[in-house]
Amino acid sequence: MSDEGGAGEPLSDSQKREIAVWFLSNAPAGEIHYVAKDVRALLGDDAVYEAAAAEAFPEYNKAHLVPLELPDRSGDIIIATYGELDRNNYLDPRTAQVATIDHIKQTCTKLRPAADEELPSAYIEEFRSALDVELSKYVAESYPKGVCAVYCTSGKDIEGPGADFGFAVVISAAKRSPQNFCNGSWRSIWTMDFNYELQFVDIKGKIQVDAHYFEEGNVQLDTNINCKDSTIMQGFSLV
Repeated sequence: MSDEGGAGEPLSDSQKREIAVWFLSNAPAGEIHYVAKDVRALLGDDAVYEAAAAEAFPEYNKAHLVPLELPDRSGDIIIATYGELDRNNYLDPRTAQVATIDHIKQTCTKLRPAADEELPSAYIEEFRSALDVELSKYVAESYPKGVCAVYCTSGKDIEGPGADFGFAVVISAAKRSPQNFCNGSWRSIWTMDFNYELQFVDIKGKIQVDAHYFEEGNVQLDTNINCKDSTIMQGFSLV
């Protein structure tokens, strides 16, 4: 990236970093490391590359809902905004653990039990867990290599009936076949807001499907679908 700007001035390190971030952030699903290798070579400047990677990789991982295996092999954690405690620590609600993430290597480096304040109350966890069990069955049947999670998004400290609360349901599935020149992913997020007074659940969903075919060409599919629905609860009880 040593080209000169339109005015004949060499690109500054800041401009190079911005361009590098754009290329990394827009890498096809599952291909950011391939793009990173080329970007690093083109930059020829490790400091600029590392600054760009530090900015791009965390956002890419969250946008693509990248799943990573937990160090204790107890399951997979999804890199999602809903579980983000800080830049490198993410909550896995199913195992009630917090994983430390190396975004650039896309690995979990440490694992610890979640603190009480990082988890929902026992009352909310009963709802979250029941929803997670049914979601896991659905994903196992419908998505090869699919990973899912249910996060509490509001009302996590509620101790009993009488107040509103909400969940986010996240599904991430991918098909990687670079030897056949194709990769693809399915990502969906469903928010569920429970209104106690009206006994009503408002549901909104966003589905993202990406596919990349690159044998003797470069064909990409990027589809976004928004959905919404609602339902009446027969009482906020798991009985």
